[in-house]
Amino acid sequence: MAKDIEVGREGEFHDKDYHDPPPAPLIGPEELTRWSFYRAIIAEFIATLLFLYITVLTVIGYKSQTDAKNGGDGCDGVGILGIAWAFGGMIFVLVYCTAGISGGHINPAVTFGLLLARKVSLVRAVMYMVAQCLGAICGCGLVKAFQKSYYTRYGGGANELADGYSTGAGLGAEIIGTFVLVYTVFSATDPKRKARDPHVPVLAPLSIGFAVFMVHLATIPVTGTGINPARSFGPAVIYNKDKAWDDQVCTDRI
Repeated sequence: MAKDIEVGREGEFHDKDYHDPPPAPLIGPEELTRWSFYRAIIAEFIATLLFLYITVLTVIGYKSQTDAKNGGDGCDGVGILGIAWAFGGMIFVLVYCTAGISGGHINPAVTFGLLLARKVSLVRAVMYMVAQCLGAICGCGLVKAFQKSYYTRYGGGANELADGYSTGAGLGAEIIGTFVLVYTVFSATDPKRKARDPHVPVLAPLSIGFAVFMVHLATIPVTGTGINPARSFGPAVIYNKDKAWDDQVCTDRI
């Protein structure tokens, strides 16, 4: 337990007690008997499905608009800035929508980090990761079902290491980018900070979305930006080309 000292309106000091929340159960099999547990899994599945559906459509749309064979040029489309906004904006929306149900992870890297910090149990973490990966596969499957010719022609939104970059450079970019995201998640959801500043929970989805946006600006030219194993895994499964699978060593790291 720690104590924070606050200053009142008239200058007087008073103590504010703060109690660290207890760690989550290590295994947590009792969660399997709760409806709220399955509702959270469904929320993670749907959120990751929507995330991949919107963002992969954005990537494919940008590539089609800038394809010289279609009469496009490099100035057409939303550009890298627009793609980054699509990823960051969707994370903001989906975290806001699902935070009260599942915690709004939408990313196995975030779930794994919270597991290590004993914020979620092993059972919940494993089920979340499965739901996230299945949601990513289904989201990309919907894109391919609706736009099969464009999906195959423009790479299916799969993460691939750009020409001129080594595997080490791509791996380093992904590790640092994932660290920025997970660090932001932990900072934005810190219970001690929420106890001191009640407005922090409201701003958490915004800060997390901005972290995703900024990392995409930096790493899209290198790896296409993974920082989310489900985001890399789903397109690789549906697109199913050798390079997309080979480059998972960079983009699927957590």
